[in-house]
Amino acid sequence: MIETRNLSLEAIEDLAMRALVAAGTSEKNARPLALATAATEADGVSSHGLAYIPIYCEHVQCGKVDGEAVPIVTRPRPSVVKVDAATGFAHAAIDLGFAELIPLAKAQGIAALAIDNSYNCGVLGYHTHRLAQAGLLGIGFTNAPASIAPSGGAKPVVGTNPFSIAAAGENGEPLILIDQSASTIAKSEVMKRAREGRPIPVGWALDPEGNPTTDPNVGLKGSMSPSGGYKGVGVALMTELLAAAMTGATLGADASPFSGTAGGPPKTGQFFLAIDPVATSGGHFVDRLTRLVSIIHDQEGAHLPGDGRGAKRALAKVEGVNVNVAILDKISAIIA
Repeated sequence: MIETRNLSLEAIEDLAMRALVAAGTSEKNARPLALATAATEADGVSSHGLAYIPIYCEHVQCGKVDGEAVPIVTRPRPSVVKVDAATGFAHAAIDLGFAELIPLAKAQGIAALAIDNSYNCGVLGYHTHRLAQAGLLGIGFTNAPASIAPSGGAKPVVGTNPFSIAAAGENGEPLILIDQSASTIAKSEVMKRAREGRPIPVGWALDPEGNPTTDPNVGLKGSMSPSGGYKGVGVALMTELLAAAMTGATLGADASPFSGTAGGPPKTGQFFLAIDPVATSGGHFVDRLTRLVSIIHDQEGAHLPGDGRGAKRALAKVEGVNVNVAILDKISAIIA
């Protein structure tokens, strides 16, 4: 049985912040990552929360990430923001980019943010959620080191490559939040099972010969199963085009892994589109969105991507979150 300890969201943020700074990250770069870590735990996505902090710290110390990087923001076109993450954490680069992207999208109707020389951005939906809260339709893409083989092949060439879409109603809270990888399950979930010594369901990963496996360690040496077969490969390729080719970032096939210390900075990328619904919908966006959501919710047993996140976060603010003690011990050792 896994031993857990209950922590408040403030305690989680503080713990993440102190560990990152102790590992050599500047406070300016650590703060957005610590905030995202607490929000991720509140949403119940523990695989991307505190469990990643020891990995982030290890990567700062081994040089995969420059903890003191200073991202560079440019405006190559009137409606385009470009951020060179300078091999630092993606969260700090995204924060700087959003500071320009959001007002730009509201002024122009649509704007794009391209980020290169970046790193793992955690839960992509955390970022598109912020765009939706600002009254925009947020669309995001991020590429990752290769872990999905092409149709008919067995050697990984593209990453799990998530995409996310967030749309909010009048109160600014997302009514629809799609956040999914091109694989059947996020690779971090397989890594989590490997750490815990638990098997994975058939259909999550393949061995190096392309056969199904229930051993997470074998799956991590092979490839992730694409969601929907060749259609999942198509989603991964679409994201690779947008997050890597369109930003000038490193292709997943050439990027160093997000786990372990092998290789230098992965230099992957993120691509965001922010659209002001007022500019495109004739004022009907919220009505249509609300109608769509109600049609689905009125159907017994039906639910939408993102349902329950708000309730989980509200509950976590009051009751805290149960965190794996083994992970807390690793983080405490870093701080000490």
